[in-house]
Amino acid sequence: MTGRFLSLEGGEGAGKSTQVRALAAALESRGLSVRVTREPGGSEGAEAIRTLLMQGEVSRWGARAEALLFAAARSDHVDKVIRPALEAGTWVITDRFIDSTRAYQGAAGGLDDASIMALHGFGSRGLLPDRTFILDLPVAEGSRRAALRDGAGADRFAQRSPHFHADVGRAFRTFAVREPGRFRIVDAGRSPGDVTALLLSELSDLLP
Repeated sequence: MTGRFLSLEGGEGAGKSTQVRALAAALESRGLSVRVTREPGGSEGAEAIRTLLMQGEVSRWGARAEALLFAAARSDHVDKVIRPALEAGTWVITDRFIDSTRAYQGAAGGLDDASIMALHGFGSRGLLPDRTFILDLPVAEGSRRAALRDGAGADRFAQRSPHFHADVGRAFRTFAVREPGRFRIVDAGRSPGDVTALLLSELSDLLP
């Protein structure tokens, strides 16, 4: 039996990493085999590209170069980690996937969605999650949480302007409206336990 593919998306400080781990633990308690991963990264080659993307000055790469690097990292991640796990019957939960590129480099960075999806079609053969959760949080609260988490070590994306991050949040909400079959919006301002419960509730139709 093929596994299910889940992605968690959202702006900075929304709690994606925390909820990926919590959701994985909840699914494992139900007897499912689960693989947790992240983007950019998840495979040896993709982790090397992650270093290029996340470190340095904000202006190190433009949106077009970022989109190409993300597509290359994702292609390796899909080929080496995600597809093999799914084919083995494992549920895969990733902290970000293609929709982050659509939001950050697309809507907020000025690239058109069709070009980003064309890159995804070539690099990752168009693989999409079975369910994508948007952890929705006001920009100011996300920035506050991210600052507490990162201190002076914020990456190139966390350092960007409130206007940029507002554009990212609007993009995620727009995706959810346009593609209701795949997306679910979850209030990330609630307690971590409540957020996990909401994720499981919104996943009930896919659970065995």
